[in-house]
Amino acid sequence: MSRAVKAPRRPAEDPEVARSAAEPAAIDVNLGLARVSLEDEREEHGTRKLDFELVRRVFAFTRPYARKRNALFLLVVARSIQLPVLTWAVGAIISGPVARRDARATVLSVLGFALFAIVTAVVFHFRARLALELGEAVVFDMRDRLERHLLHMPMSFFVKTKVGRLIGRMTSDIDAIRVAVQDVVFVSTVQLGTMAVAMALMARAHWPLFLVVVAMVPVFWGLIAYFHRRLGAAHQRAQESFSRVTATLAESVTGVRVTQGFVRQDINGGLFRALIFDHSRYNMDAARHSAAFLPLLEFNGQLFLAVLVVVGGYQALHGTIGLSVLVEFFFLANLLFNPIPILGNQYNQALTAMAGAERLFRVLDLAPDWPDERDLPPLPPVRGRVALEQVHFAYDPGKPVLHGVDLVAEPGQMIALVGHTGSGKSSVLNLLAKLYRPTAGAITIDGHDLAKTSSASLRAQLGLVLQSNFLFSGTVLDNVRLGNLGATEAAIRGAARSLDVLDLLDALPDGLHTEVGERGTGLSLGQRQIVCFLRAMVAEPRIVLLDEATSSVDALTEARLQAALGRLLRGRTSFVVAHRLTTIRHADRIVVLDHGRIVEQGTHAELLARGGAFAALHRELTDEEEPRAALATSPQEG
Repeated sequence: MSRAVKAPRRPAEDPEVARSAAEPAAIDVNLGLARVSLEDEREEHGTRKLDFELVRRVFAFTRPYARKRNALFLLVVARSIQLPVLTWAVGAIISGPVARRDARATVLSVLGFALFAIVTAVVFHFRARLALELGEAVVFDMRDRLERHLLHMPMSFFVKTKVGRLIGRMTSDIDAIRVAVQDVVFVSTVQLGTMAVAMALMARAHWPLFLVVVAMVPVFWGLIAYFHRRLGAAHQRAQESFSRVTATLAESVTGVRVTQGFVRQDINGGLFRALIFDHSRYNMDAARHSAAFLPLLEFNGQLFLAVLVVVGGYQALHGTIGLSVLVEFFFLANLLFNPIPILGNQYNQALTAMAGAERLFRVLDLAPDWPDERDLPPLPPVRGRVALEQVHFAYDPGKPVLHGVDLVAEPGQMIALVGHTGSGKSSVLNLLAKLYRPTAGAITIDGHDLAKTSSASLRAQLGLVLQSNFLFSGTVLDNVRLGNLGATEAAIRGAARSLDVLDLLDALPDGLHTEVGERGTGLSLGQRQIVCFLRAMVAEPRIVLLDEATSSVDALTEARLQAALGRLLRGRTSFVVAHRLTTIRHADRIVVLDHGRIVEQGTHAELLARGGAFAALHRELTDEEEPRAALATSPQEG
């Protein structure tokens, strides 16, 4: 059952948070048009324990920095020896020259101790510095590899994956791994080494009393095993819920215009409060387990010291152990038990890092829809003959979009694709740009199969203007140069002049140097479309793909662009998707698509004379365009 969203109580006030939540219940929220089930949103559960295969994969990123890593391990080993030796030295000085009241030996011992302490501090400085440098280097490489991997993933991946989750991989998950690399491994190694050396010194000092300490080890092991599974599961759920929060936040910011336009701030805010409330419950669950785990470890350490006081004190009273040995033993015992809470905290950090590492590698292990193209030959300079041979395509298996499409465009021809929404027009362009691959059939350019040539060499010869006119942050000039990084400002101005849009660009606050905000904010839809048009022209492509290229410009600007379109497309093979007849009237061939099949082909005049599907579509489009044309021409009339 779904329920209406209301602002949840703060986690500390809610009775649900006060009780144990080994597997907190999912929240099901009904928001009218938007229905979100957190159980459905939950990602596949991953590791809930230390996975040494994941540890191996994480530390594979340290191989380029092997010298720094190995030097760091040497410093770690040195520090793990130095700390117990310092503690042992304090006990030795007290039970030695101080007990004997030897002033000269005491001064020399203290000076030696101070010198050794300085060396220990220097080792600590470089250990901490190298650890931070190694952690930063690994994080840099991970983020770089993830970004390169994402940029080579096919469009289908981004359709199915929320942007917020990818942001979570790049930020919080990799930051958790950073902590593991620079802190968990080396801090834990120091503490474990310190405990090992302390145990060796304790065994050397008094073997029977050391056996008492060894008998306490299973108790610690039992505590760690008990909390092992619970802490792992809690940290995994907290990481997953944070991913849902970032995904929803990214979607909310991107769609803020729709949210405000439909006055859904309170509804969407309720959804977000439900998500962060859910996230807080998972965090509280992890905190409760940690709050029980760490104090128990510390209490047991103090309890064991109390046991040692009883046993050691009894033996000292009966003369079976010297007082100086007992003092030294207790100094070492403190050194043995003090690292235990630290190790418990590092264990929590390690579990968080394991969850982040698994989620990161889950993305990195996703193979693209087609094999690595590094060994594929480049597409040579093309004349522009494009052929689709029995092309079938489906975005999702079992839901075909194109059915056996056969189409040939000779060099320099303009092919117009028309049809109702959902007929497959944009899908044809997506396949020609190799954003997707056909389910069956082949697409060739000058006889070269696109499946057997590299995508980069194909797109270097394509000019692409899509319906979604995306611009990056930067200047208008920067965005135009995306198609040709070597284009000069003079050449770009010349291209804008030939498109008859230079005056529109010069009218911007700083002309071509006008700053463009994220996703093109600061420019109107029509201005963005003009920039995309100019970007395609500056690229000097051999094949041009236009998907509703004039959909965002007014009728007057479109009329100015028509003559420029002729110059842009002259001598180039082009595929044009358009609903406005002015764009397709002079096409060499018009291809009519219906439910993924070609139902008619011919020139504008031929198809009208035939009186078939195109003629019917023509009547619909004409009825739509007449009022628009009247509005466009009315200011100049009478």
